Amino acid sequence: MSDAFLQIQDLKTWFPVERGIFFRKQVGVVKAVDGVSLELKKGEILGLVGESGCGKSTLGRSVLQLIPATEGRVFLEGTELTALRGEALRKKRSDFQMIFQDPYASLNPRMTVYDTLAEALLTHRDVPKSDLAGKVGELMERCGLAARFMRKYPHEFSGGQRQRIAIARALAVEPKLIIAYEPVSALDVSIQAQIINLLEDLCRDMGLTLIFISHDLSVVKHISNRIAVMYLGKLVELGDAVEVMERPLHAYTQALLSAVPSPDPKTEKTRKRIVLKGDPPSPMNPPAGCAFAHRSWREFPEETLDQPGKWKEVTPGHWVEVHPATVENYAELSALG
Repeated sequence: MSDAFLQIQDLKTWFPVERGIFFRKQVGVVKAVDGVSLELKKGEILGLVGESGCGKSTLGRSVLQLIPATEGRVFLEGTELTALRGEALRKKRSDFQMIFQDPYASLNPRMTVYDTLAEALLTHRDVPKSDLAGKVGELMERCGLAARFMRKYPHEFSGGQRQRIAIARALAVEPKLIIAYEPVSALDVSIQAQIINLLEDLCRDMGLTLIFISHDLSVVKHISNRIAVMYLGKLVELGDAVEVMERPLHAYTQALLSAVPSPDPKTEKTRKRIVLKGDPPSPMNPPAGCAFAHRSWREFPEETLDQPGKWKEVTPGHWVEVHPATVENYAELSALG
């Protein structure tokens, strides 16, 4: 067993596809997450990126046991989360929380901020009722909200303030791991910066481990220690945030980065935009071998199309799926141990 804080071992989450009205029959599976392995250290911030439908959100929900995994194991500080059920899992949930994408939908409109935060405190921390108001006020102020607003309802707050409430709710149970799914995508740019800075401060001050799922590569680079890139349910590149952003090895990562606009008009005018071929394959019927080869913009031998990629550590801590269609110097990288 590794001494990693969070360990994900060959995790697979497949959804059955059924047909028929009266007599339903399974005709296939959607391989949303298909064999992902990861390790995180305590206090680390991992950015998880990839296009829509690549399996990012399903991976996050499977780690937190919101969606049952089909195969694989998840360990948090040595405890196997995938083996927990019922009351044992409920008690363990105080160690991990999720911040959802839409602050307008993730809060109960019939509950005040006080009720929302007090519910978590009563359920998982057994705080005396006489101390609830003080604890709720502390949580709000830690997340940049005035405690005097605790009796207000969600509709009385702006989008950024609602997301702060959602963060406070996640912190209420004093978790060790937080998975944030697109926590700033629905917010204005100026508010995004405030929420990102808040998450960074909380991770530093409270020693939180964070998985930050996002489409915005510039945001991910700013907040993350490491970046993992997903494509069609699998990891295709993993490494230090600066290393992956400035020296990407996988053709898919390079294509993603080429789509990020530059604030400099001169750079924007001259930069090369990489366009992938065709559409993403169906997760119901992924291609044999390397899933990305059919869309690669690189020139590679046709006979290697169905050849599987190899997961290689090309430099210390920098992993990539090595295939003639995905990397530039295939022969050199494939020879690595």
